[in-house]
Amino acid sequence: MYPILFRFGELAIYAYGFFLAIGFVVGALFAFSRARKAGVPLESLADLFFCSVLSAIVGSRISFVLVNPGLFRHDAFKIFRIWEGGLIFYGGLVLSAGVSIGYLRWKRMPAWKTADLFSPPIAIGLFLGRIGCFLAGCCYGRETSLPWGVTFTNPDSLAPLHVRLHPAQLYDAANGLVLFAFLIWLEKRKRFDGEIFWVFLLLYSLGRFVIEGVRGDPRGFLFQGYLSTSQGIGIGLAIASLFMLSYLYKKCRGT
Repeated sequence: MYPILFRFGELAIYAYGFFLAIGFVVGALFAFSRARKAGVPLESLADLFFCSVLSAIVGSRISFVLVNPGLFRHDAFKIFRIWEGGLIFYGGLVLSAGVSIGYLRWKRMPAWKTADLFSPPIAIGLFLGRIGCFLAGCCYGRETSLPWGVTFTNPDSLAPLHVRLHPAQLYDAANGLVLFAFLIWLEKRKRFDGEIFWVFLLLYSLGRFVIEGVRGDPRGFLFQGYLSTSQGIGIGLAIASLFMLSYLYKKCRGT
């Protein structure tokens, strides 16, 4: 597709980095616009957002490097070129969650209410980020004969060239967009703090599990190749989400 959107002399604007940045900005603006209504201090939210974004990028990149060490064996500095593609959502989620929990405890902010506030922005950020993946050619799908398969021809693309592939990036983008719309609908009907966040993790994990089945890029496998690393993590998160939804619901009802 279009791994490089623009060139200004020696400066190249990469599609992946551009849409990743747009996703963070849109997500931040959306969260900040609703912070006061949710009773979350805007100043503390801004600091939390900065910490969570930075830790998400670091965690996502570290997990990608650990799963694909061969890509960096001959050029270690390539590890830092995140604008070219190569982030794993679950890795970023784990580190970002840990940093965010520490910050929330330090500032004594309402943890679950804040998590609910961040969930729709994360979903819309996923949508925009996956558009960047599609343009860059990373996170590509398996070969397919389906009529909506896509063929990458740009030599700068990270996907295999001149073969029809599942548009796995667009599947994941659609997953993020649908989740965003559903979470906005659910917000007006939520019964307890934390419900939006754990429903988001549950539904994203289930959708990602299915989409992983048509991914074609190397990303690590578990149990002798039966499950990808992301599928294994997704199963664990889905189980944890169901447990937490049940726990918080019972706690809300006082049972």
